[in-house]
Formats: sequence, structure tokens, C-alpha cells
Amino acid sequence: MQQNIISADNRENPGVRSKLSAFRTSGRIPAVIYGQEKKPLNVTVDEKEFNAIIKGGANIVLKIKHPGGEDTVVIKDRQRHPLTERWTHIDFQRISLEEKIKVKVPVKVTGECYGVKVQVGLVEHTMRELHVLCLPNDIPKEIELDITELRIGQSLRVTDVKCGKAELLDDPNQIVISVTAPKEEKVEAPVAGAVAGAVAAAGAAEPEVIAKGKKEEGEEGAAKDGAAAKPEAKKAEPKK
Repeated sequence: MQQNIISADNRENPGVRSKLSAFRTSGRIPAVIYGQEKKPLNVTVDEKEFNAIIKGGANIVLKIKHPGGEDTVVIKDRQRHPLTERWTHIDFQRISLEEKIKVKVPVKVTGECYGVKVQVGLVEHTMRELHVLCLPNDIPKEIELDITELRIGQSLRVTDVKCGKAELLDDPNQIVISVTAPKEEKVEAPVAGAVAGAVAAAGAAEPEVIAKGKKEEGEEGAAKDGAAAKPEAKKAEPKK
């Protein structure tokens, strides 16, 4: 692995927020160098210089030069501003080129998946990074997985991954990537019996109203006829 060189300046008052903001405004990224049972160093590095170095990937071995000397390091952690996406802090970990270290390596998918192109399936990324153990100069930039032959229902697990001299530390049975069938949205159709019952009920209700109306009309007519048929009462004759 190619070793890159970056320069750093000492950073005083590491906990003062105004100082941190001033560094970032001037194009310097606050950072810390630690590890190898040495005292941590608070430093700053040039933002443009750092961005140029990590274009080749984050898993790189760096030689960082500072006023107190120089250290061989890897980038252990990076933090970005959520809005500007500029680096706000970097952790550099001291290493020995003769000792194995644990790092995370990104997974890169290659190939045009059969399960997607022909079967119209979906690719699901369960793991986008894998943990490996290796010597610093053997750290892979990325781990490639060819998904060309994957069908719906098939997957690639950690045990299927090859990454050169690095030793995989994740569970061998854990799924890294899989192809699944698209989910269909179920639309519930109205039940035929319920619709027929509702129509029948509506049809039966209408004659009942008509019949009731006729009944009322009949009762009213009968009442009128009864009143007309009632004989007039005889007038009482005067007594002689």
C-alpha cells in the first residue's frame, strides 16, 4: 500500500470552541494523534491536503509530520458538518507496520444482477462494510462482490467473500447482499355477497314504503266513507 505524507501543526487550547471554529474557518481541520502507548497530540491538518489524500480511499497508511517528530498512522475516525459536509475533526491512530490491526472495509457491488434485470427483483444491502484483520500495508481499499449470477431468493454471505491477505472478522453466516422479489400491494375487492345483499335490502325497503303509503291512504278513505255512511240522528218530537 502506498504511504502518504501529511503535515500537522500543534493545537493549543483543544477544548475551546472559538479556537476550533477559527481553525476551520482558516482551512485547518482539528485532529488528534493517539495510540502505541504514547501521549495523545492535539494537532491541525490542512483541509485541502487531507481531501487530496483521501480521494484514494479512507483505508490508507499515513506518515504524519508534526513539530514533535513524525508518526505512522491510519485514519480511525472522521466527522463532518451535517450541513456543509466539511470535515470537523479527525482521529489518527498510531500503528506499527509489523502489527496487524482491525479496520472496516467498504463493500463494492459489481455486475448486472440477473435477478434484477430479468426477474425484476430488488437488491438488498445488509452489510455495506466488513471488519478485517491484517497488516497495515495489506488493507484492501474495498471488497468487491460480483452479483451478476444472483437470482431472486439467493444471497452472498460473509463466507462467500474473498479479500486477499485480510482475515474477515464478521460472522461467516451473516448475509452481505441478497436479491428479493418485489412486494405487491394488495387491493381488497368488495365482497360479491355483501354487495348483492345490500342491493337486495335496498330493493326490499322501497315496496314497504309504498305499501305503507297505500295502507295509510286506505285507512284515510275508510274513515271518510264511514263518516259519510253514518245515519243522521232522528230529531226528537215535541210532546203534545
